[in-house]
Order: sequence, then structure tokens, then C-alpha cells
Amino acid sequence: MVQDVYIIDDDDASIVIFRELFKNDPEYQFTSVKTEQIDIALKNIPSLIVINEDAIDRDVVDLCKKIRKDEDNTITPVIVVSSKGDREHRLKILQESIEYFIKKPVDEQYLYYTVKNLNRLLSTNRRMSPLTGLPGNVQIHAELKKRILRKEPFCVLYLDLDNFKAYNDVYGFLKGDQIIEFTADTITKCIHESGMSDTFIGHIGRR
Repeated sequence: MVQDVYIIDDDDASIVIFRELFKNDPEYQFTSVKTEQIDIALKNIPSLIVINEDAIDRDVVDLCKKIRKDEDNTITPVIVVSSKGDREHRLKILQESIEYFIKKPVDEQYLYYTVKNLNRLLSTNRRMSPLTGLPGNVQIHAELKKRILRKEPFCVLYLDLDNFKAYNDVYGFLKGDQIIEFTADTITKCIHESGMSDTFIGHIGRR
């Protein structure tokens, strides 16, 4: 699956560096966005946002607040790269639920593995929800929105368990959880065995 990384930067220097760093990782797609176009980046729900503080014309803390207030990007990881490395400034940024602050000059290998590991962590979390190991409502909504924005054909299959409340009433919630887990495992196994690529499986609900 393509990993869309948006770089908030008012010049094109950063994207050249990222494309060179990830030239052997074709699943990563980098897009440079000016600060006045931040709404475009948020609308497209990127896999990761990188802010080059030295090359933007607005307060980075305000920009971070805007990202975190966007309901579609509450879980989108954000990295701020900056030459302003004093402790108070770093803390103000991290207080806005920003994952990483990287001080310039940047060690390119450090940056590379930070991006890779953030992506791995997000992917792992999506697979490891408490009960079924499937993405929940927020991720499902984001995935549907991304596919619609790409204007590519896709289909949605919605499956439900009939009379599930009655089953829980008779056999108890623990048995009910086992049925949900079994259903999720069966669907996942069938999708994987089908050989279909670019698929997404989610679990609507609290569990």
C-alpha cells in the first residue's frame, strides 16, 4: 500500500532529500505542500506529515494545533524538523501531540529510520486492536475517504452477525467475543488467500 508523506515546506529542498533517501522504497510517495495549502494535505489524510520549520511562514505551534484539531488527522504522525533546538521550543511542539522533533543539521539515516519506524508502528497498531486485530472506525473512515479522493474504483463489503445480542444473552460476552474473533480471522484468511492486493479490512464498533 502506498505511504503518502506530505512535506510542509515553502521551498523544494526537503522533498529532493526525501526522494533520494527513499529511492529504494517505492511504496513511499512524497508531496511538497506550501503552508497556505495545508488544508489540501489534511484533506488527503496522509500517512505522515513532515514540517520543515525553517521554511514555513507561520508559527509552527499554531500549525501543529491545526493539524491535531482536524478530525481526519488525529492519528496522523507528525515530524517537525527545525534548527530551533532550545528546550522550551521543543516542549511547546511536543505538547501538541507531535511525535518527533528532529534538530538540524539532520542525520539523514536517523531521519530515514524515524520515518520507517513511525510507519511500522502505525501499521502495527492498525493490526493489533484489542479484540480482532483490525482497524477501527477512525481508520475505516480515513481509508474510505482516501480512496474516494483518489477517484479509483473500489468496492465495499459490509458483513454483520445476525441475532448477535441474543447469542450474547444466552452464552455470555466471552463466548460472543470468541465469535467476533473467529469471524475476523475467517474474513482475513479468505482475503489473504484470494491474492487480492490493496485490500483493507476493518471492524466497525467499540470492540
